[in-house]
Amino acid sequence: MPTLYVLRHGQTEFNLQHRVQGRCDSPLTPQGVEQARAAGRWLAGQGIRFDRMCTSPLGRAVSTLEVVRQELQRAGEKNLPPTEPIDGLMERSYGPFEGGPTADVPADLWDPDETLVSYGGEGSAALRERVVAAMADIMGAPGVDVALAVCHGSATLQFKLAWESYARCSQDVRLGNCCVLVFDYDPAAGIFACEQIVNQ
Repeated sequence: MPTLYVLRHGQTEFNLQHRVQGRCDSPLTPQGVEQARAAGRWLAGQGIRFDRMCTSPLGRAVSTLEVVRQELQRAGEKNLPPTEPIDGLMERSYGPFEGGPTADVPADLWDPDETLVSYGGEGSAALRERVVAAMADIMGAPGVDVALAVCHGSATLQFKLAWESYARCSQDVRLGNCCVLVFDYDPAAGIFACEQIVNQ
């Protein structure tokens, strides 16, 4: 069965400073780089050969994938597919709260439901629809059996929540920086089933 690996980006400076990232960006910390290295080593240890390697176009996700690719190459992988930025994998917009303290967001940061819409941000329903469509497009390309998608905390959570009723592992798991979520994909039914969540 086709398999999708969803990877959250590594720790950033804004994560440490408790600032809202969303569509704005912040570089990986040294720990974030090490988390990405650990994720790359874990993926290499699974003996995975990726048909696609996709990422949110935001810098923290792109940098995470670059480090993962280095680890896979260090492990002997010589024919990695190209990096593909996918707009649908971007984090939600937090509107005027971006760049500011996370405490200023008037709702749960990762799952604010529709609270942010009135401020010009993206609601959870729209984010879930967008990220599910992006992941389905990634897996629906011809010849794709195994793919990697580097994503963000809130976007990853919404994707996971969309398929919780099909999950085959505990879903009450923290989605830490550089966690890996492993999904089986049924192309006939268009269903993703979470098989494993691994925190680095």
